[in-house]
Amino acid sequence: MKRWAVVFFFLLLIQNQGILKPVEAEDGFVKTRGLQLVLNGIPYYANGFNAYWLMYVATDPSQRGKISSAFQEATKHGLSIARTWAFSDGGYRPLQSSPGSYNERTFQGLDFAISEAKKHGIKLILSLVNNYEDFGGRKQYVDWARSQGQSITSEDDFYTNSVVKDFYRNHIKTVLTRTNSLTGVGYKDEPTIMAWELMNEPRCTSDPSGKTIQAWITEMASYLKSIDGNHLLEVGLEGFYGASKQQTNPNYYQVGTDFIANNQIPGIDFATVHSYPDQWLSGSSYEDQVSFLNNWVNEHIQDAQNILKKPIIFAEFGRSLKESGYTTNQRDRIFTTVYSAIYSSARGGGAAVGGLFWQLLAEGMDSFQDGYGIVLSESSSTVSLISEESQRLNKIRKMYARLRNIEKWKRAREIRRAQWWSGNKVNDTGN
Repeated sequence: MKRWAVVFFFLLLIQNQGILKPVEAEDGFVKTRGLQLVLNGIPYYANGFNAYWLMYVATDPSQRGKISSAFQEATKHGLSIARTWAFSDGGYRPLQSSPGSYNERTFQGLDFAISEAKKHGIKLILSLVNNYEDFGGRKQYVDWARSQGQSITSEDDFYTNSVVKDFYRNHIKTVLTRTNSLTGVGYKDEPTIMAWELMNEPRCTSDPSGKTIQAWITEMASYLKSIDGNHLLEVGLEGFYGASKQQTNPNYYQVGTDFIANNQIPGIDFATVHSYPDQWLSGSSYEDQVSFLNNWVNEHIQDAQNILKKPIIFAEFGRSLKESGYTTNQRDRIFTTVYSAIYSSARGGGAAVGGLFWQLLAEGMDSFQDGYGIVLSESSSTVSLISEESQRLNKIRKMYARLRNIEKWKRAREIRRAQWWSGNKVNDTGN
């Protein structure tokens, strides 16, 4: 009887301590701890995807099945982070039709995307504005300011004009304080949202010194964090270096950003990198592009680890199959290069915590195909690579979970043992 009592106590203990909870439980806010992302106290490594179109498509209720289908397929293939747009400024199906004026139907589309992600255990990175004209972007903001009598010289005034910055701050506040019409949970209180992104691929070519964007990130990061202390924040950078490491950039690009300085700003929780050697080095051979990518990925991992001391996510990468002569095998090699670097770093406790390929599509979305789109239900060698990376990163998470559970059990055993000795001493004293 005594032996069975001990067994029962042990089972009760591990249940109460949560030791038998599955690793896949995704019900908390993702945080950072040193070089790692952490979810529910366990290091969080995850494979993911981009699907910029979630809100746009979900604005039409008859098309929402595409979001559900995409998330279902993503879950089947072990994908657990999605990056998407929380902006659509002016134009067709706008979220923000004019400064401070929001389309409730479009907001409900974003509500649906968030609620579906929650159902499928997928974390979201939500980007707040675009660098490019697609879905409005910086150009729409400065056009709005110009129409109100502001003296605007270029789209780069987005970063400095006080009226434009007020427009953008208002958008941050409006999105973060939104209450989801389907779940009843405020966005800033929703753990399904993993992180906010200040801008998709910010650039300011009029100031290659980087001072303009540095000041803007500092200001907006502080403002966003004053509203929402629950979520992580990243800039949305492509990874281009400033003048000190200009030689690392493709064709010595200078776009007014600095991977090191921008990510050292207080309030920026993790770094991001985008990787498009087929676009950046379009005149180079495929082998040169792969060689560049290998150096690009590994150098950023080392800098995140040794200089920034923050996690890093490869937030966009892929290869278009639209160009003549481009093959699936070539795309697979790009994926393998990125995935191998991430896994190697993660396995050794390094700074790389995941990658998000561009882009995931559901069946029946041919009009969204930009050459990079991948439909997971259409089996391919690339889809197999995606699944394999998901499995490898999940094994790392499970390893950390087991170690944590062992430590929890040891601590509980030590507490129980101390209580037992304390009780015996009381009895001895009483005798």
